[in-house]
Amino acid sequence: MISDFADAIRGLQDERGISEELVLRTVEEFLMAAYKRKFGTDENAVVKFDLENTGVAIYAKKRIVDEDDYYDPVSEIVLEEALELSEECELGDELLIEIDTSEFDRVAVQSAKQKARQNLREIQKDTLYSEFKDKEGEMIIGYYQREKNGNIFVDLGKTEGIMPRKYQSPREEYSQGDRIKAYIFEVNKTQSGLQIVLSRTHTEFVRCLFELEVPEIYDNTVEVHKIVREPGYRTKIAVYSTRDEVDPIGACVGLKGVRIQSIVRELEGEKIDILRYDPEPSVFIKNALSPARVLDVIVLSGAKRQALAIVPDDQLSLAIGKQGLNVRLANRLADWNIDVKTEEQFAEMEYSQEITREASSLFDDMDGEGEEITRISELPGISPRVASVLVENGIELIEALVALDMEELANIQGITDEDINEIRGIISDTVEIVEDEQDFEEEEVYEDEADEEYECPECGAAITLDMDACPSCGVGLSFEIEEDDESEEEADGEDESENNDEGENEG
Repeated sequence: MISDFADAIRGLQDERGISEELVLRTVEEFLMAAYKRKFGTDENAVVKFDLENTGVAIYAKKRIVDEDDYYDPVSEIVLEEALELSEECELGDELLIEIDTSEFDRVAVQSAKQKARQNLREIQKDTLYSEFKDKEGEMIIGYYQREKNGNIFVDLGKTEGIMPRKYQSPREEYSQGDRIKAYIFEVNKTQSGLQIVLSRTHTEFVRCLFELEVPEIYDNTVEVHKIVREPGYRTKIAVYSTRDEVDPIGACVGLKGVRIQSIVRELEGEKIDILRYDPEPSVFIKNALSPARVLDVIVLSGAKRQALAIVPDDQLSLAIGKQGLNVRLANRLADWNIDVKTEEQFAEMEYSQEITREASSLFDDMDGEGEEITRISELPGISPRVASVLVENGIELIEALVALDMEELANIQGITDEDINEIRGIISDTVEIVEDEQDFEEEEVYEDEADEEYECPECGAAITLDMDACPSCGVGLSFEIEEDDESEEEADGEDESENNDEGENEG
């Protein structure tokens, strides 16, 4: 019976990937547990396997004592009984006496089996965890097994992986036994066993596919700078070559597009834009808006990483993409805030390219002294949690935060009243709100004009622009200020006429 059990355990070695040493240890622990259940102790129990590990037996180690002495039948044996087993034994010697496993009661065997199964599960969990933990971040091939609550379970051979709904491409559907390539996102130990989380939406999954199809990427002749993706819709990948004679885009596309077509098929038709990385931001932004043709890129603010891309009229919709997808991916790829305009729209904006570039250059060349901070995360004293919540809600710049009122802040999920008080205090202590210089000048001019004195058209008394009636004769006054001199003269004439009519009416 024991040999049969040992063979059954060893059968698990190939099925579950458990080493022979761990299997034999499990068999030994099983027998020791049954022995202890039967005799109350396992201190004198000895388990032995034969040379080929095809058989196993358990022995009780007993010391030989005199018949007249008091002895413990579990750990001791009288001399007369010992001589029947071995004629050469003497008092004080120790004998190994084989135990008939049929003597173990059913409860003892069941208890031992339960412990053995538990040990096997722990061994298997540890073994598989070590194996798959080393594969974390790699691609693996499995087969569709079943679906539950939107989650897909994938047969990986020795175990199964789970692909949550959020890691599934919206384009893809599976049937029983379908072959699935997936990215090993994370490997965890749980109370129910090993959890291997798979993903087909991760950007690294696309990288693995390119490494598989493009030898130049695998051997680092072509490097991947960055990948951004909207799973199921579009992927942008920026590449560059470490050798001048190798074209990175041509290497990724392959002869007649064979390589890229293979990847597109694997992604169920998801569009892929392969573009060249360039350290110059304006060039990289132009490339990132591919497949649209960009005429020029103007850097509006190097500190705020804001740029304007000018495209032909017929390229605007292509540059922006359906529901803004193309420009959104370009923003993430270049890590710039890109605004797209046509030539006509740019002309209406009355921007001067040369002046803008010079201003940006001057701003970018500023030394560290007096350097302006623009992002919320740079505010001194801001909580990382609060900054993270604001960024998740699209509020990344200090300027956008200052523009929010109390009600808008309170409506942001995750922002408490204490957070609002903290934000207000930091803005009050740190942020300097500068009024528009033009508005200030206009206000100052208006105040100067308000103090300027005129003569009442009725009585000739001194009046100013801020008066509604003459302080001397009581005639009602009305003023109209125009920017150009000619308009001012016409307005003065009209005012005098109106004032005269009013004076006559009042008289």
